[in-house]
Amino acid sequence: MNEVEKHFLEEVRRQFRGHKRLGEGAIAQVKDDELFVAIDQESNSVDRDQEFELAPNTTREELMRAWEQGWTLVFSAVGSLKPDDVMRTVYIRQEPHTVLQALNRALAHYAFHVGQIVFLAKHLRASEWKTLSVPRGKSEEFNRMSVEQRRKGQGPVAKGPTREP
Repeated sequence: MNEVEKHFLEEVRRQFRGHKRLGEGAIAQVKDDELFVAIDQESNSVDRDQEFELAPNTTREELMRAWEQGWTLVFSAVGSLKPDDVMRTVYIRQEPHTVLQALNRALAHYAFHVGQIVFLAKHLRASEWKTLSVPRGKSEEFNRMSVEQRRKGQGPVAKGPTREP
Protein backbone atom coordinates (compact mmCIF):
# COMPACT_ATOMS: atom_id res chain seq x y z
CA MET A 1 0.00 0.00 0.00
CA ASN A 2 2.98 2.37 0.48
CA GLU A 3 3.03 2.97 -3.29
CA VAL A 4 -0.42 4.58 -3.11
CA GLU A 5 0.63 6.81 -0.22
CA LYS A 6 3.89 7.71 -1.97
CA HIS A 7 1.99 8.62 -5.14
CA PHE A 8 -0.52 10.63 -3.10
CA LEU A 9 2.25 12.71 -1.49
CA GLU A 10 3.87 13.33 -4.88
CA GLU A 11 0.52 14.45 -6.27
CA VAL A 12 -0.07 16.78 -3.30
CA ARG A 13 3.33 18.41 -3.91
CA ARG A 14 2.55 18.72 -7.64
CA GLN A 15 -0.80 20.38 -6.94
CA PHE A 16 0.69 22.80 -4.42
CA ARG A 17 3.36 23.76 -6.99
CA GLY A 18 0.56 24.36 -9.48
CA HIS A 19 -1.38 26.56 -7.06
CA LYS A 20 1.77 28.55 -6.32
CA ARG A 21 2.49 29.00 -10.03
CA LEU A 22 -1.07 30.17 -10.78
CA GLY A 23 -1.01 32.64 -7.89
CA GLU A 24 2.33 34.05 -8.98
CA GLY A 25 1.18 34.29 -12.58
CA ALA A 26 -1.83 36.32 -11.47
CA ILE A 27 0.06 38.51 -8.99
CA ALA A 28 2.67 39.32 -11.64
CA GLN A 29 -0.03 40.85 -13.84
CA VAL A 30 -1.39 43.16 -11.15
CA LYS A 31 -0.05 46.69 -10.81
CA ASP A 32 1.53 47.61 -7.48
CA ASP A 33 -1.34 49.93 -6.55
CA GLU A 34 -3.83 47.10 -7.21
CA LEU A 35 -2.17 44.51 -4.95
CA PHE A 36 -4.48 45.20 -2.01
CA VAL A 37 -7.67 46.14 -3.83
CA ALA A 38 -10.92 44.91 -2.30
CA ILE A 39 -13.91 44.73 -4.60
CA ASP A 40 -16.17 45.76 -1.73
CA GLN A 41 -16.01 46.31 2.04
CA GLU A 42 -17.05 42.76 2.85
CA SER A 43 -14.60 40.96 0.57
CA ASN A 44 -11.86 41.13 3.21
CA SER A 45 -14.14 40.73 6.20
CA VAL A 46 -12.34 37.74 7.70
CA ASP A 47 -10.50 38.98 10.79
CA ARG A 48 -8.96 36.05 12.61
CA ASP A 49 -6.67 38.07 14.84
CA GLN A 50 -5.81 40.29 11.87
CA GLU A 51 -4.13 37.45 9.95
CA PHE A 52 -5.02 39.08 6.64
CA GLU A 53 -4.04 42.62 7.52
CA LEU A 54 -0.95 44.20 6.05
CA ALA A 55 0.44 47.64 6.67
CA PRO A 56 -0.94 50.17 4.18
CA ASN A 57 2.57 50.81 2.86
CA THR A 58 3.44 47.13 2.23
CA THR A 59 5.46 46.85 -0.97
CA ARG A 60 5.27 44.18 -3.66
CA GLU A 61 8.69 42.96 -2.51
CA GLU A 62 7.48 42.58 1.09
CA LEU A 63 4.31 40.84 -0.07
CA MET A 64 6.25 38.42 -2.27
CA ARG A 65 8.75 37.76 0.51
CA ALA A 66 5.84 36.79 2.81
CA TRP A 67 4.36 34.71 -0.05
CA GLU A 68 7.66 32.82 -0.47
CA GLN A 69 8.05 32.32 3.27
CA GLY A 70 4.57 30.84 3.46
CA TRP A 71 5.17 28.49 0.55
CA THR A 72 8.54 27.49 2.03
CA LEU A 73 6.68 26.32 5.13
CA VAL A 74 4.12 24.42 3.06
CA PHE A 75 6.71 22.63 0.95
CA SER A 76 8.86 21.90 3.99
CA ALA A 77 5.94 20.39 5.89
CA VAL A 78 4.70 18.33 2.94
CA GLY A 79 8.26 17.37 1.99
CA SER A 80 8.89 15.97 5.46
CA LEU A 81 6.00 13.53 5.17
CA LYS A 82 6.65 9.87 4.48
CA PRO A 83 4.18 7.37 3.03
CA ASP A 84 3.71 5.87 6.50
CA ASP A 85 2.44 9.26 7.74
CA VAL A 86 -0.55 9.43 5.38
CA MET A 87 -2.95 7.55 7.68
CA ARG A 88 -1.56 9.05 10.90
CA THR A 89 -3.95 11.25 12.90
CA VAL A 90 -3.41 15.00 13.20
CA TYR A 91 -5.68 17.59 14.78
CA ILE A 92 -7.10 20.69 13.17
CA ARG A 93 -9.04 22.87 15.61
CA GLN A 94 -9.20 19.94 18.03
CA GLU A 95 -10.79 17.66 15.39
CA PRO A 96 -8.99 14.46 14.37
CA HIS A 97 -8.07 14.07 10.70
CA THR A 98 -5.83 11.64 8.91
CA VAL A 99 -2.87 13.34 7.21
CA LEU A 100 -4.59 12.41 3.95
CA GLN A 101 -7.71 14.31 5.01
CA ALA A 102 -5.68 17.27 6.26
CA LEU A 103 -3.76 17.52 3.00
CA ASN A 104 -6.94 17.31 0.93
CA ARG A 105 -8.46 20.02 3.12
CA ALA A 106 -5.36 22.20 2.70
CA LEU A 107 -5.32 21.71 -1.08
CA ALA A 108 -8.96 22.73 -1.34
CA HIS A 109 -8.33 25.75 0.90
CA TYR A 110 -5.33 26.90 -1.13
CA ALA A 111 -7.18 26.31 -4.41
CA PHE A 112 -10.03 28.50 -3.13
CA HIS A 113 -7.73 31.39 -2.22
CA VAL A 114 -5.55 31.13 -5.31
CA GLY A 115 -8.78 31.14 -7.32
CA GLN A 116 -9.73 34.39 -5.59
CA ILE A 117 -6.35 35.90 -6.49
CA VAL A 118 -6.69 34.81 -10.12
CA PHE A 119 -10.27 36.05 -10.33
CA LEU A 120 -9.43 39.48 -8.97
CA ALA A 121 -6.28 39.83 -11.10
CA LYS A 122 -8.21 38.80 -14.21
CA HIS A 123 -10.93 41.31 -13.35
CA LEU A 124 -8.39 44.09 -12.84
CA ARG A 125 -6.48 43.33 -16.05
CA ALA A 126 -9.62 42.79 -18.15
CA SER A 127 -8.59 42.80 -21.84
CA GLU A 128 -4.88 42.95 -20.86
CA TRP A 129 -5.11 39.61 -19.01
CA LYS A 130 -2.59 36.99 -20.13
CA THR A 131 -4.05 33.53 -19.68
CA LEU A 132 -2.49 31.15 -17.19
CA SER A 133 -3.80 28.05 -18.94
CA VAL A 134 -5.03 27.06 -22.40
CA PRO A 135 -5.98 30.27 -24.25
CA ARG A 136 -9.49 30.62 -25.62
CA GLY A 137 -9.74 28.99 -29.04
CA LYS A 138 -6.59 26.88 -28.54
CA SER A 139 -8.11 23.74 -26.97
CA GLU A 140 -7.85 21.65 -30.14
CA GLU A 141 -4.18 22.57 -30.57
CA PHE A 142 -3.54 21.74 -26.91
CA ASN A 143 -5.35 18.40 -27.18
CA ARG A 144 -3.18 17.41 -30.18
CA MET A 145 0.02 17.98 -28.20
CA SER A 146 1.83 15.07 -26.61
CA VAL A 147 2.16 14.93 -22.83
CA GLU A 148 5.91 15.50 -23.26
CA GLN A 149 5.30 18.70 -25.26
CA ARG A 150 2.92 19.92 -22.55
CA ARG A 151 5.48 19.23 -19.81
CA LYS A 152 8.12 21.17 -21.74
CA GLY A 153 5.76 24.14 -21.96
CA GLN A 154 5.45 23.95 -25.73
CA GLY A 155 2.30 25.01 -27.51
CA PRO A 156 -0.46 27.35 -26.44
CA VAL A 157 -0.27 26.97 -22.66
CA ALA A 158 1.17 29.90 -20.72
CA LYS A 159 3.64 28.43 -18.25
CA GLY A 160 5.66 30.29 -15.68
CA PRO A 161 8.40 29.05 -13.41
CA THR A 162 7.44 26.25 -11.08
CA ARG A 163 9.87 25.85 -8.25
CA GLU A 164 9.68 24.88 -4.65
CA PRO A 165 11.39 27.26 -2.25
